Amino acid sequence: NGVNIRIKKRDYRTRPTKAKMLNPFPTLPDRDPPIRVRKSIPDSWIELRLTEGKNRQVRRMCATVGFPVLRLVRAAIENLTLGDMQPGDVREWQAPELLRALKLRL
Repeated sequence: NGVNIRIKKRDYRTRPTKAKMLNPFPTLPDRDPPIRVRKSIPDSWIELRLTEGKNRQVRRMCATVGFPVLRLVRAAIENLTLGDMQPGDVREWQAPELLRALKLRL
């Protein structure tokens, strides 16, 4: 339903966000530098689908509900998704195709 966070020293109510627990965890390459390991604190992976993008919004939203963020992975923007791409992979887009996927018009 959205949560209250602070942005630029002002209270802000986020728009509703869809959240889903990911089980099993996604298979991702190790992060460099590595994330500190917390042996006594369990961790989880969640998928969030936002309809807005305020500065550090995901970190602030998760902290508000008691879940600090250790790693963020953007898997999609509009209809553009990572799919099975791996770090270092490149995909070239033609302008019309890219604009359609991002739901933009010139």
